Amino acid sequence: MRLKPWLMTSYLIVMILPIIALYFFYISLSQFDEKRDFVEYMEMKEKIDQLEPLLMNPSLYKAQPIENYKQLQELTDSSMNIKLYRKDGLKLYSTLDQTGVEMYTLKQRDSLYQDLNTLKKEHRTYTYKQTVFSGDDLIGIYEVTIARNDWLEGVNHRTLILASFLFLSFVVIYFGVINLLNRKLTRPLLLLREEMNAFAIGKKGHKELPRSNDEMGDLISHFEKMREQIETTNKEVERQQQEKEYIVAALSHDLKTPLTAIHAYFEALNGRQDLTEQEKEEYRAVIFEKLNYMKEMINDLTLFTTLKSAKNKLEFVEVDGAEFFEMLLGGYEGPCRKREINLISEQAVTGNFLLNVKQMVRVVDNLMMNAIRYTEKGKNIWLAAVSQTSPLPEWVFAPFVEELEAWRENGTILLIQNEGKAIPEDDLEKVFEPFVQVEAARGQGGTSGLGLSIAKMAIEQHGGKIKIWSQTGYGTLVACWLQGINSSSQV
Repeated sequence: MRLKPWLMTSYLIVMILPIIALYFFYISLSQFDEKRDFVEYMEMKEKIDQLEPLLMNPSLYKAQPIENYKQLQELTDSSMNIKLYRKDGLKLYSTLDQTGVEMYTLKQRDSLYQDLNTLKKEHRTYTYKQTVFSGDDLIGIYEVTIARNDWLEGVNHRTLILASFLFLSFVVIYFGVINLLNRKLTRPLLLLREEMNAFAIGKKGHKELPRSNDEMGDLISHFEKMREQIETTNKEVERQQQEKEYIVAALSHDLKTPLTAIHAYFEALNGRQDLTEQEKEEYRAVIFEKLNYMKEMINDLTLFTTLKSAKNKLEFVEVDGAEFFEMLLGGYEGPCRKREINLISEQAVTGNFLLNVKQMVRVVDNLMMNAIRYTEKGKNIWLAAVSQTSPLPEWVFAPFVEELEAWRENGTILLIQNEGKAIPEDDLEKVFEPFVQVEAARGQGGTSGLGLSIAKMAIEQHGGKIKIWSQTGYGTLVACWLQGINSSSQV
């Protein structure tokens, strides 16, 4: 329940419950009083009936000394008062007036003759008046008043019970509401504050926050989402920082080697007089090679940083697939021929694509240079671009065919496959990390260690994916998956 309806309901319950409790307790007391009244009425009637034979004696209704009423006095106690009147209203006797002060006072006949022969119930007493006759003549009236001591004591007792019940009801309702407020608001807020304080100082909270479908639950849910997002962002920032530190360290190391070589060759050119012209030319060629290597490394690092930055998004243009991939796969015969490597290429692409031409050229350049670098003389490199509607080339290594078929679904794939040493399975994912080179690549030289990282980022910014397969006895296959404009599914 939402907090506002819950609080309104709570206030309503707090107001209504005491009234309901009081009502039911009042009904219970009323029923008890009804039963008690009946019993009390019968008891009073019985007492009066016992006195009636004596009170009907005509001799009592004549003026006479108090001593003559001694028998009547003995039948009463402090809870009962018997008054005797003549028919004219003159009071002859009262059991509570032993001094005789009130004797022979007149009472108004109208009030005296009211409520005759009726047992009248009042708050503190029962009163009964009865006429007395001698023959057919009215000679007097007696009035019996009996105090309701038991009833008054019961009223006081029930009042105490009622007050205790109301107090207990109030205490129960009060602590019930406090408990509900604690469970609904106070406890979740305290736990949330503890978790927020712990999170603010970088500690991990150990208490599980309560779940509910109200505003408090929404607040806790938003806090946990915010905490998760901040933790994820912090981890990403930390990862990027570690990556930057690693890149700086790796770059420093990789630049140190060619710089050392350049320095040594320059010293040789300037300090040694016995060098032949051919040796000097060779030294200059090495220096230029190292400088080109350093320039390529700087260019790769710049491109890597550009692709990493969220602010730099690639600009895409629509291209015809057949034309573009025909152009993209061309131009590698020369480098392969120079290394005495056989290149087999084919393309079977249809449809249009949204691509960044420059980055796609860079992707294929990086992948092909990698393949050429790690392919021995006389071995083969295969290069292809294939749409989903076209079958895979027959030269795809048999262990990769089944998985590649499933992986390329609803997309066009770019394949670069070469014969050579296999990459260890544990290193297949690592090769896409910056400056990571597997054992087979060590000592080859001429690479910045960023080529595959750049290729992966560029493909992913095109909405595609990249994967590498490698197996001993066959070689290595790199596949890039791209989405066509008219393709019905997304990565």
